[in-house]
Amino acid sequence: MKLHILGCYAATPRTLTNPTSQVLEVKNHMFLIDCGEGTQVQLRKHKIKFSRINHIFISHLHGDHFFGLPGLVSTFRLLGRDKELHIYGPKGIKEAITLLLKLGDSWTNYQLYFHELTNKEPEIIFEDNKVTVETIRLSHRVYTNGFLFKEKVGERKLSIEAVAKYKIDKAYFQNIKNGRDVTLDNGTVVPNAELSFDPPPPKSYAYCSDTGYKPDIVGQISNATALYHESTFLETEAHLAVKTKHSTAKEAAAIAKAANVGSLILGHYSTRYKSIDLFKEEALEVFPNVELADDGKFFEF
Repeated sequence: MKLHILGCYAATPRTLTNPTSQVLEVKNHMFLIDCGEGTQVQLRKHKIKFSRINHIFISHLHGDHFFGLPGLVSTFRLLGRDKELHIYGPKGIKEAITLLLKLGDSWTNYQLYFHELTNKEPEIIFEDNKVTVETIRLSHRVYTNGFLFKEKVGERKLSIEAVAKYKIDKAYFQNIKNGRDVTLDNGTVVPNAELSFDPPPPKSYAYCSDTGYKPDIVGQISNATALYHESTFLETEAHLAVKTKHSTAKEAAAIAKAANVGSLILGHYSTRYKSIDLFKEEALEVFPNVELADDGKFFEF
């Protein structure tokens, strides 16, 4: 599971910072999460292939989280894309994007599917045989979702020594990986535990931006491998966090601690502060494993 931070600052684009956008690589998927202005430039800068992006998840309809989307959809067309593209976001996103395509007479030459979200409770919005994606209901000034990406339990790992010992034919290997026992020609049943090893524990990634302090998400994101949680303000500006429905670094750390996540990644910083190191210092007072997102930063879990 790999995370590419394309942008992680609040509000407007600047010469040295970009609004929110990131790419999560998991089980051969490359999911784009939010799409602020400049996203496609960042994709090119960090050599992320446009053609690998088939699913885009938009948390809410504030500009710093989706104003880069119309341009990206248009660029896919100019690049001759023929694979379908799925966009998941709040109700209204289809109208916003298709209006621009209509006015510019630039309909896509590929299938474009919108999955508009209105549910106020968590729901699974994507699932295949390796991954699920479910919404995390957040608290912001407009309808907003976070996203929880979860790997499914993988196949068991074959013990080469064990199958050689019992002279088991390759035809049974997939059944062993699926957890089945094997019956030998002499009637002896060899238990699966002797023929295979447990798969690696499935990983999960929780993305929470933008939101006010919302402790009732703790149960849903409990034990996540990593949590990205907005930290727009420091505690010295906690009154602004309440007013704008954002979080402080301390509040993000409190969520991470209560959920017992593996690591906390802070982001969505207000640019009023001289250094983002201040956010880490504040969060470390509450939670021990804190990382700072920054434009171009890469994480591997």
